[in-house]
Amino acid sequence: MAGPAKPRRIQRTRPRLGWLLPWIVPGALLGLWWLAGERHWMSEQVLPPPSLVWQSLVEFGGGELWPQLGISLQRLALGLLGGVAAGVVLGAALGASARLERLVYPTFAGLAQVPTLAWIPLFMLFFGIGELLKLMVMIKAVIVPVTLHTLVGVRDAQPRLREAAAVLRLPWYLRLWRLTLPAALPAFMTGLRIALGTAWASLLAVELLASSEGIGYLMVWARQLFMLDVVFVCILVIGVVGLLLDRGLAWFDRRLLFWPHPPTAAFQRRPVNGIAQRLEPWLLPLALLVLWQGVLSLGWIDSQILVAPSQVLHTTVQGLANGNLPLALGQSLGRTLGGLLLGGSLGLLAGLLLGLARPTERLFGPTLGALRQVAIFAWVPLITAWFGLGELAKLVFIAFAAFFPLFVATQSGVAGLSPQLDEAARVLRLGRLQRLWLLVLPGAAPAIFAGLRLAMIYAWLGTIGAEYFMPGGGGIGNLMIAAQQVFQLDRIMAAMLLIGLTGALINVLGQALEARATRWRSQ
Repeated sequence: MAGPAKPRRIQRTRPRLGWLLPWIVPGALLGLWWLAGERHWMSEQVLPPPSLVWQSLVEFGGGELWPQLGISLQRLALGLLGGVAAGVVLGAALGASARLERLVYPTFAGLAQVPTLAWIPLFMLFFGIGELLKLMVMIKAVIVPVTLHTLVGVRDAQPRLREAAAVLRLPWYLRLWRLTLPAALPAFMTGLRIALGTAWASLLAVELLASSEGIGYLMVWARQLFMLDVVFVCILVIGVVGLLLDRGLAWFDRRLLFWPHPPTAAFQRRPVNGIAQRLEPWLLPLALLVLWQGVLSLGWIDSQILVAPSQVLHTTVQGLANGNLPLALGQSLGRTLGGLLLGGSLGLLAGLLLGLARPTERLFGPTLGALRQVAIFAWVPLITAWFGLGELAKLVFIAFAAFFPLFVATQSGVAGLSPQLDEAARVLRLGRLQRLWLLVLPGAAPAIFAGLRLAMIYAWLGTIGAEYFMPGGGGIGNLMIAAQQVFQLDRIMAAMLLIGLTGALINVLGQALEARATRWRSQ
């Protein structure tokens, strides 16, 4: 007698054409671009057809493109070498000594509040527009994240390592090689990845502003001649190089750090005890100010090369009193708010759509990820060619700068929500809008507001960059460029002071909004 029939095995087949989803959007855009060129919907000087861009890629790829790219990569390597070396030494010293951290870190953090872009006019006056300018910009962009993350890595490992070194009776050199370096390496690699992206974007910015060689200069040259096909080629190359640099460093990170470690490290100030320790952070800035004022009063440095801090303070007070600085700052903040509203809204919407729907993420995610790899300042020539140099171009650039931080944070926050929320929505019979308002947004709020804080900072940095590259219309960036052209150091430093303070206040405001919106998590 035959036994019972075996149940048929149900196989779930995956869609055979699922691999095509990531290619639909770029394919559609390429097709629309080709159709616009074939039908002559737009002039070739405004939107060159894909065939012309490919022809330019072949022509420049066989000649001028790679030497110019090589010059930029050489500058990047030198800047990384100098900035990483200085950042590692400074960060390790601050992390190993609590007193040194109290003495030096507040001054370092105060100078770091002034973004790299805001230093460029001052560096131009000090170092000219040659290679030294590019090197100093690179070092400034790299030293801040490397120092901070090295400090955290060395400092957080110290308590455990001291006890282990005492038990093992290790001499100082073995303790450094066997314990301190492996413990601090994860935080250092995180800082290095941040520094690499910042340095690449800063290099393009300074090459766009003041250079006669490099990939940034090639874009400026092509933009001035309205050869947008060459601009498209440069954008493509910049995006590919940025992707290769980031993925290469990520691969090296995975191969180097084979032991378990936290992905990120947070900086927390050491506790301060007593009045003496509370006064220590003020010693270094006061000493620097006294030295600065002293060497100028004694005539050791020409006042045409470096103005006294008293003159900077006088110019700042005078500019605030006559309304020039508040007017310029107000114009810049207005642009920041407008770009943040536009770019942030689009970033939030896109993040929600891609986070909630897996097919939507597979459809649009790779295209947005590819656009994100292109350094923000690489879009400047294209934006100015399409939108001019007025307020619309500035708004588009600032919105573009604010879009990706909020988009990435929102998408990751929504995608990381617990699957139990779907069960709760079904049990409560919530509609889509109710589910979004009552479950998704509260659950993803920490990530969304963290992204909003970053978007606010990037919008402010984008505002300074937009006012540099698109002159006219006022603003604190235009004020700095105008002062640099007539060698008014006091006005440049006064503007830098306001830019740093405004950036710090924007960061504090973002942290306050994040804490207030997510205060329910600590209850």
